[in-house]
Amino acid sequence: MSSEEGSDSGQEELELDVEQLEGLSSDSTASSSESVPEDPLSVELILESLEGVTAERDDFRDSLQRLQAEFENFRRRSAQESEQRISAGVSRLAEALLPVLDACDAAEAQGLGDVEPIQTALIAVLSKVGLARMEVLGAPFDPNHHEAMSLETGEGNEQVVAEELRSGYLWAGAVLRPAMVKVREQ
Repeated sequence: MSSEEGSDSGQEELELDVEQLEGLSSDSTASSSESVPEDPLSVELILESLEGVTAERDDFRDSLQRLQAEFENFRRRSAQESEQRISAGVSRLAEALLPVLDACDAAEAQGLGDVEPIQTALIAVLSKVGLARMEVLGAPFDPNHHEAMSLETGEGNEQVVAEELRSGYLWAGAVLRPAMVKVREQ
């Protein structure tokens, strides 16, 4: 009997443990049912947080695109300014060499042919970088391209270049030095 009593008490203990476990599981079920209403609130909070993060990401992307565009504009402006500075420097050099070309023209007019190869080479090099001699004889007088040294009156109202006293030059299409000319009315 004592073994039966021991087994009965063991069964009672097991039944108590099972009941306690069932009680605990019903408590956890109750607590999990309480957490169910929290889930919709936390989902809403997550969605709000996601919207905030998405808006912040969009702001950062817009800022990045704006900065990229500004940097591209800066690079383009810098390249243009650099090209302009180089062109201005070469233009000043070409302008400084114009008296040499004038001296070559004067020597050629005096019949000294020895300077012709130097003059030809200098004109070739300068024309490659944008220098061009103006053709003025017989052209209508233009104060933007010609510097009148004298005026011969004539029958008409039209003023025409009659003689070139000093050559004029264009640099990349713009007047580098106007030509000195004699003007005649026709």
